[in-house]
Amino acid sequence: MTETATTSDVKADTVLRLEDVVVERGGRQVVRGVSIDVTPGEVTALLGPNGAGKSSLVLAVGGVLRPARGSISLGSDDLTGRRPERIRQAGVAVVPEGRRLLPLLTVRENLGVACYSLTRQEAKTGMSSALELFPELQKRLDVAGRLLSGGEQQMLVLAQALVSQPKFIFIDELSLGLAPVVVQRLLPTLREVAERGVGILLIEQFATVALGVANRAYIMEGGRIQFSGLTSELKKDPSLLHSAYLLRGSVGANGGAAGQSAPAAG
Repeated sequence: MTETATTSDVKADTVLRLEDVVVERGGRQVVRGVSIDVTPGEVTALLGPNGAGKSSLVLAVGGVLRPARGSISLGSDDLTGRRPERIRQAGVAVVPEGRRLLPLLTVRENLGVACYSLTRQEAKTGMSSALELFPELQKRLDVAGRLLSGGEQQMLVLAQALVSQPKFIFIDELSLGLAPVVVQRLLPTLREVAERGVGILLIEQFATVALGVANRAYIMEGGRIQFSGLTSELKKDPSLLHSAYLLRGSVGANGGAAGQSAPAAG
């Protein structure tokens, strides 16, 4: 993937910035002073072993967890501690792991729920744009969410996030439980969304999936950022990934390795 401008080349008022973020769960720190920049028009990967704190960080960005310290901002707009609906209104959409949709509602109804804060015209435009990205859903509009395949459910939760036409989208575990052929179907769509100017943070359990689509990457371990740089640096020096227990041998998009499997990210 072509490398793009550095973060310093991007206008500060367009960057989603996490600074010294601390998140506590169960009386202990699971995110310890994390700073990350997500720039518009790029896919940024967040990698790390199980229990690294990545999902907790995403929940903090989405307003589900309140940071104990630090700030989350979009330009001069401080998003720290806001409620989830206010964060979405500011232009930040979060897709948590687990394909969380309303299983008894149809595809059309699930998309409609995601439009609750939009005007009628905004909802029409957003749904049209989302269905253009996922034409498979167009044929399943009147099918209940629980009857969709795993791949279709993942498309639906992504479409739900995209109907509001966000400036940024955080995607936690895109490939979890999906066949490699489905993952390969989704990755070009992420590139297309980024090319439209949306900033994407991709939290992914399999490093090769994320590195195949991302411009830059962070490695998180023990609640801290251990690496920040271009994905090309990680490809040139696999030891950086080995040190975070991400890769043991040659890991493929389906998680298979030479006699071993890649640990899941957490």
